[in-house]
Amino acid sequence: MKKLISVLLAVMMLAVCGAASAEQNARKMETAADADEFITVFLGEHPEKLEGVWAFSAQMEAALRQMGGIAGLAKQLSMLGTPETVLPAYEGEMAGLKAFHIPCAFSVMQVDLILIIQDGAIAGLQTGAYSGGQAEKTESVLFDSIELALPVPSLGELPGILAVPRGEGPFPAVVLLQGSGASDKDESVGNLKPFRDLAEGLAERGIAVYRFDKRSYVYGMELATNKQITLVDEYLEDAVNAVQLLARQDRIDPDRIYVLGHSLGGNAIPAVARELESAPVKARGFIMMAASPRPLDVLMREQYDFLYSLMPEITAEQQAEKDAVFAELDKLRDLDSLSEDDTVAGVYSAYWKWLAGYDILKAAENITQPVLLLQGEEDYQVTMVDFGLWKEALGEKENWQMISFPGLTHAFTNGQKTEGAAVYTRADRMDARVIRDIADFVVRTGTNP
Repeated sequence: MKKLISVLLAVMMLAVCGAASAEQNARKMETAADADEFITVFLGEHPEKLEGVWAFSAQMEAALRQMGGIAGLAKQLSMLGTPETVLPAYEGEMAGLKAFHIPCAFSVMQVDLILIIQDGAIAGLQTGAYSGGQAEKTESVLFDSIELALPVPSLGELPGILAVPRGEGPFPAVVLLQGSGASDKDESVGNLKPFRDLAEGLAERGIAVYRFDKRSYVYGMELATNKQITLVDEYLEDAVNAVQLLARQDRIDPDRIYVLGHSLGGNAIPAVARELESAPVKARGFIMMAASPRPLDVLMREQYDFLYSLMPEITAEQQAEKDAVFAELDKLRDLDSLSEDDTVAGVYSAYWKWLAGYDILKAAENITQPVLLLQGEEDYQVTMVDFGLWKEALGEKENWQMISFPGLTHAFTNGQKTEGAAVYTRADRMDARVIRDIADFVVRTGTNP
């Protein structure tokens, strides 16, 4: 479900930002109370009543027309279920713009709805990690959390945190790469924060961890207008720069830096390894969590089929929605016919064309450093079919280690496939076995011969 929400909601929502509308009579959104008023109607039975009431950016208005108005936009949230609890809005900031977060508990999962405001106009609406009612973990006495921003050429910087064990060091370190879509440094989804769990767990075991917000999370509006964006922009450049940044930090051993990717971030690891070969500081090894050697659109179809199979009955409307998604993905069967202006699932064609030319198995086979590949056996998003393909292709290579975990999901928490997206609604933490095995891998492969 995370991948579905990221691709079909977050990317789409961010793409609707732009210059402010010239509408003179519409109300500007200025306070949290305004956001509460908007969301109450938006999630109600007649969201169309918002038409003409609030100011929207020009691009947002154009996007709404394509979606069938505000009612069409509200319908996009149906995969989250029915709204059960809506907490008061609070003000924040995203990419330099005002943003109102509204924590919402839907019947399927909990998320924040985030209204992005530009000059008083609604310039975007996206989903984010649920922030309501979460208690912060007590500060650890075993490691320090240091704010460390990652520079991004031509854009600015990405907020980041380096969790480093107490002591002089130097310590081995791991760079974390999130899955698809706009994701914060904790890789938050529902009530889960897997990268926070991983960072804290490894730091308590003597391994530094660097995690940072994705470009699409901080600069979504800027990226939405870039028709040439590919996995290089989404992952590779920042991963390489993060390794170089860590190598310059006190208490970090530049010869023992690892890169870990989860889900689509795991798919990017072979390409990251290739890019790092020409960088001043290379990685000592790599960790791939819930990565797939199969095309992204194949996984999306499979996920949709599985989630719909969990429904006791599929209505004609739901079947039509599924058919529309599959018809959208059918465009990928003839990539040459797509112009640079064409999008598939809200993503420009250049992104899909880059993926089509990315031979992940060949790139993975060329990695000479140690690689640890991890898979949850109850993962319905990247399945044991994918794990089997990895084992068949690379299981005999001495530098590869592969482990699957019974009873663990896509986020490496406890659960079952048949729960579907409900696994993300529990306040759970990453299984300790996973953190232990990653720590063992880093210690074992990072020991000088």
